[in-house]
Amino acid sequence: MYKQFHFFYVILFVYHGTVFSQVNKDTTALPAITILASPTTATLQNSAAAIAVIGRKELNKSDGVMLTSVLNTIPGVYMQQGALNTSRISIRGIGSRSQYATQKIKTYFEGIPLTNAEGESTIEDIDLETIGSIEIIKGPHSTSFGSGLGGVITLFARDIPMDEFNTRSATTYGSFGLLKQNFSGNYGKGATMGSLNYSHLQSDGFRQNSSYDRKSLTLHGQQKLNTKGELSFIGIYTHLKAYIPSSINEDDFNNQPEKAARNWAQAQGYESYDKLIMGVGYSQQLSEKWSFKSSVFSNFKNAYEPRPFDILDDQTNSIGFRSTLNYKDTLWSVPFETSLGTEVAFDAYTFSLFKNLYASQPNQGSIAGAEFSKKQQKSSYQNYFVQADFSLSEKLHLETGLAFNTTRYSLRDLFAAAETVPELAYTFGEVWSPRAGLSYSFTKIKTIYAAISKGFSTPTVAETLTPGGEINTNLKPEIGWNYEVGLKMHGLNNKLYMELTFFSTQISNLLVARRTAEDQYIGINAGASSHVGIEYVVNYQILKTAQWELSSYLTGTANRFQFKDFVDGANDYSGNELTGVPAAQWNVGLDASTKSGFNLNTSFSKVGKIPMNDQNSKYSQAYSLLDIKASYAFTLLKNLKTELSAGINNAGNSKYAASILPNAVGFGQAKPRYYYPGNPRNFYGGISLSYLFN
Repeated sequence: MYKQFHFFYVILFVYHGTVFSQVNKDTTALPAITILASPTTATLQNSAAAIAVIGRKELNKSDGVMLTSVLNTIPGVYMQQGALNTSRISIRGIGSRSQYATQKIKTYFEGIPLTNAEGESTIEDIDLETIGSIEIIKGPHSTSFGSGLGGVITLFARDIPMDEFNTRSATTYGSFGLLKQNFSGNYGKGATMGSLNYSHLQSDGFRQNSSYDRKSLTLHGQQKLNTKGELSFIGIYTHLKAYIPSSINEDDFNNQPEKAARNWAQAQGYESYDKLIMGVGYSQQLSEKWSFKSSVFSNFKNAYEPRPFDILDDQTNSIGFRSTLNYKDTLWSVPFETSLGTEVAFDAYTFSLFKNLYASQPNQGSIAGAEFSKKQQKSSYQNYFVQADFSLSEKLHLETGLAFNTTRYSLRDLFAAAETVPELAYTFGEVWSPRAGLSYSFTKIKTIYAAISKGFSTPTVAETLTPGGEINTNLKPEIGWNYEVGLKMHGLNNKLYMELTFFSTQISNLLVARRTAEDQYIGINAGASSHVGIEYVVNYQILKTAQWELSSYLTGTANRFQFKDFVDGANDYSGNELTGVPAAQWNVGLDASTKSGFNLNTSFSKVGKIPMNDQNSKYSQAYSLLDIKASYAFTLLKNLKTELSAGINNAGNSKYAASILPNAVGFGQAKPRYYYPGNPRNFYGGISLSYLFN
């Protein structure tokens, strides 16, 4: 019944939009949405790729705590949120089988990689108040970003107002001890612009052992050197301490979802770290045809994580740079733009493991014992790319690209005598990634496109290690070929916007994380997988008058993700559904706003059942969520703008798994711990004050 309902609405909206747009024959040009992450000049309408653009207006519809509800309205994107510090994002099923973190997807903030050299991304530390917009490129479409088979997520900072100085304060209170405070200042005067934001987010959590405390400081500045040159800076400091309830078994999920895993509760396990992300960028319009952009970035992280099985003390240092050189001209009367660039990064990760003596001294939490392991991992990648876009005619556009990548890992045992244990090193060789896309605009508001691209993702260092601590040199990167056709169109006097995308991604050298202990995995190349699906977006403006506006949206995806050829030891999983991702997902929303400053946002989402293991012997239950938010903005004094807001998350009080642990294994007599319970119905309310200095 669910799938029939799902496809009924797709067919209805496609039919409705196509028929009425043909009747109107509206060819009015619409404002172009520029894709900022593209190395060449590109717009959303003419790009031969499935790209989602999330603006500040969409971000304001959420509770302002996490991106989960926002990203899950994007078809093909599924973000699982086990806790405020535990999330996993998959795009078109890619990355769904990773254990805890986001993998196989590249993430950036203002051009600074949030993905480390071995492919793990963390975006939950970026405070939502500092984000102005988000761009998501689904699939391996962008050759300019290297390893990232699932796609690229780019976050952009909020625009700094020009010729003004303002300050803002915002406070939100909510269920389970939620408190979020933000203080910011923005200054724009002449050639100098800057913003500073301090954020404090804390929560007691719905579950045991899940309290969370994060403080962050974000500095963003721009300095125009002349009419053609600009210098920019971004810096983010984060201090975090977050307790970890971990996953629980099915009995506890059904009967006591607020419980933490027994061993994590006894050890009072948590993670804490200080992290600094910095980047300096420079752009210059060299001439009418030539332009140049370059940035240098660095990340530092000092972390401590007491776990039931050991205590991890680790440090990460990374440095890198990214540069592009662009050229615009005409070739045989064909306008074109080409971009030649590179991105290089180096990571050094040093960690020590200590025994955890919590069991021998009950009710004391984690207690560090003797050190039993100390190692240093080094990772590096070099990505070189060229992208060329051609306007073959006013309606026909060709996009081409080619990238070259090398990735290298090394491992040194610092616990043993250095002179007796050599450094282990391995490279995945050279990977070439081509791409071609063609888009054709029937009118200025109707475009079809087709594209083919190749992408890859390298194993993490942990996946390359054997149980004996040696590097498995037989591992290969996952390789995927993506085939895609799509439609983008407006209709009904521009009240209707619709996207329809069909894609097929075929992956070989499938990487499988085989669990050998509670905290240990080994990687193997176990076959191939097929990712086929349809994605749709329908935005419709129901009514617009001088006093108020009513609009709606429907987004969703229906897919068939399966193992095409998957043999793991004596087990043959070929033909099974892909683990960790639903086969269907859709969202519908209704937004109302008035000229007087009142806003009401409602969002209803439906997520299908999820295979929790490769055998397909265990599935999570399908679930639905209803979120409601209301806000009212008004001016108290001449320069003081006030906004009051209140909302309900999970208004229907659904019981659901907000995240699952794929292929969980029960050791000894313990049952497998698959489930991270989602929060029950919860409330929040807030106030913000903005003051503009004359």
